[in-house]
Amino acid sequence: MKHMVPRQAELDTPCLVLDVDQLEDNLRRMQHLASDAGKDLRPHAKTHKCSALCAKQVEMGAIGVCAAKVSEADALVRAGIGGILITGPVVTAAKLARLMKLVRQSPDLTVVVDSPDGVAQLDRALDEAGLAMQVLIDLDVGLGRTGVKPDRSQVLVNSVHSSLRLTLRGVQAYAGHVQHIPSLIQRADQSDAALRPAVNLYRALQTGIPSCTVFSASGTGTHSMDLGVPEITELQVGSYALMDAEYLAIEADGEPFRPALRLLTTVVSVDHGRHVTVDAGLKSLYRDGGAPRVIKGGGPDLIYDWFGDEYGRISHSGHGLLPDLGARLEIVVSHCDPTVNLFDRYHVIQNGRVVDEWPIDLRGCSQ
Repeated sequence: MKHMVPRQAELDTPCLVLDVDQLEDNLRRMQHLASDAGKDLRPHAKTHKCSALCAKQVEMGAIGVCAAKVSEADALVRAGIGGILITGPVVTAAKLARLMKLVRQSPDLTVVVDSPDGVAQLDRALDEAGLAMQVLIDLDVGLGRTGVKPDRSQVLVNSVHSSLRLTLRGVQAYAGHVQHIPSLIQRADQSDAALRPAVNLYRALQTGIPSCTVFSASGTGTHSMDLGVPEITELQVGSYALMDAEYLAIEADGEPFRPALRLLTTVVSVDHGRHVTVDAGLKSLYRDGGAPRVIKGGGPDLIYDWFGDEYGRISHSGHGLLPDLGARLEIVVSHCDPTVNLFDRYHVIQNGRVVDEWPIDLRGCSQ
């Protein structure tokens, strides 16, 4: 008997679907933009948490991927993904021990450092393991989360450069605080102001440290302007692959990337007058970022709001019709990264048919 390809309409809800044509269009466009500007692409896996998607990004030309945590890097190494950059400092004995195992398996793995004490811990762990590795200086360019201020980085640079186990490859400068500024002009101005001290430091490092050849930066919100910064060598963009309501709400430089990721949800209760209830609540749709957008399954101007752990509320901004019982809605999620972390798999769709399932195998990797 011929195997029947399931239809998207037959999927149980709530679930995540990934339109493969829109996804590949997003991946192809960003890769072309980076390549045409003479930059490398090292996209961030923390967004989609899926090694199969990482493999597709590498296949399209990425030099590797970024990971936020050691546990994410662990899953990626096991999946055969190389060229990994861990974008957060690695401290504590447990994480350093895990990191040493990864360096043994994937010698080109890179981490960032942001303090002399952190460098000393990493240096001791490498010495005890008989290993060496490459690092980037993590620069705080205004986000205030991790990193060292560029004008206070010399002690850190010296501690890395004097190490026998570490090779200084360059700097990381992620201006996360400017990624969602609505105005394109204001975002460009603030991105330039944030990166300028990092650019100056990188130029100075290049003159004295031959191994310093990497300037890793950017995000989906600033990629177009960051491509014009000569010193930046690679972009660690993430959300462009999937997109979400938060990024779709900001002014784009040209055609925005497409919302390849959607949440499917079903209307389960209708006897409430001015709203209906769907089966996707806080456990399915992270409450952070932009306002979720209903893009299919009902008339225009439908509004989603959270209605508890298990449910969401769909109302209408005017006086239009609400969806019927059993109606299936497609929603562009508020914030893709934490929403993805709520699910086990993507249902990969093409022309309304489910063509594959990709495990979200980095789900829960928060250590």
